[in-house]
Amino acid sequence: MNKVIFGIVGGGWRSEFYLRIARECPNLFEVCGIVIRNEIKGKETELKWGVKTFRSIEDLLRETRPNFVVVSVPWEASPIVIEELSQKKVAILAETPPAPDLNGLIEINKLVDNGAKIQVAEQYHLQPLHAARISLANSGLLGNINQVQLSVCHGYHAMSLMRKFLGLKFENATISAYKFLSPIIGGPGRNGGPEQEKEVVSEQVIAHIDFGDKMCVYDFTGEQYFSWIRSERLLVQGDRGEINGIRVKYLKDFQTPIEYDLKRLNAGENGNLEGYYLKGILAGEQWAYHNPFIPGKLTDDEVAIASCLDKMNQYVNGGKEFYSLAEASQDHYLAMMINEAMETNQKITTTSQSWARL
Repeated sequence: MNKVIFGIVGGGWRSEFYLRIARECPNLFEVCGIVIRNEIKGKETELKWGVKTFRSIEDLLRETRPNFVVVSVPWEASPIVIEELSQKKVAILAETPPAPDLNGLIEINKLVDNGAKIQVAEQYHLQPLHAARISLANSGLLGNINQVQLSVCHGYHAMSLMRKFLGLKFENATISAYKFLSPIIGGPGRNGGPEQEKEVVSEQVIAHIDFGDKMCVYDFTGEQYFSWIRSERLLVQGDRGEINGIRVKYLKDFQTPIEYDLKRLNAGENGNLEGYYLKGILAGEQWAYHNPFIPGKLTDDEVAIASCLDKMNQYVNGGKEFYSLAEASQDHYLAMMINEAMETNQKITTTSQSWARL
């Protein structure tokens, strides 16, 4: 793997994931500079991370030569930054979503039609356990996958997982959705644990997404990301088997059922002296996932983002797309249609958009 040298536009919470990856795996990744328009925040970032910051994209590109630039800015600013970089013929890895609304998605896809090199840093399908599950679902072991029930992540993230599990591209669906409000004791957030007990209102969104011969039940509440008392749930079903959480069940033949648990293997446990990192995910006697960033001490989300960086570097150097702007647009569009169905309390049938290429 060639060293990945990249720049970043934006100095928020999400940008720090990229900085941690580069710090933990300096032989594989290097942040050559970050655009942070606020000078005080820029200086604070330089002191904390040891990476040079710039006040503008022009300054970044004048002094550095990134293979590509990560755009990690608020939704409404993302299209503006992406267009500016595309005009400068810079390859772009955009954080999700690449534009805030349907009109923005339509307009930004025109940049690709005009030759811009853009991919999107959707990480969930690259997280180790999800990647192992998707590999099994796509292997044929479970037969034809026709149903997935997701309570893992919100909106466009969940739609990306849904499409990967069901083997969908830009097919249209009929969507119904509603929300359920209930009390929950507040838990930790981005800045750490709760300082006192506090009851908050949890908004749960439940949607049924019907593709005719395939369907998805989406069920999520925002508290799940950090909550100590709300877990993720996942069910993937095919005509020859299923994945329920980490449990895999399938038919070797119609008289021979097989079942096992997906097993996570870490170095450094129970007296192992190899270091402390994820080795991979075992599915029975076979490896369903190998960690490509050993021995980096990365969380699963950071492993996934590192995979985005590696795949983006391959794409820039003539490789294939790994999560295109069109895919990202489709997933955000589906998420917006779930919200519309929920707010209007009506079934909605999606329509093919300009980026759809079946």
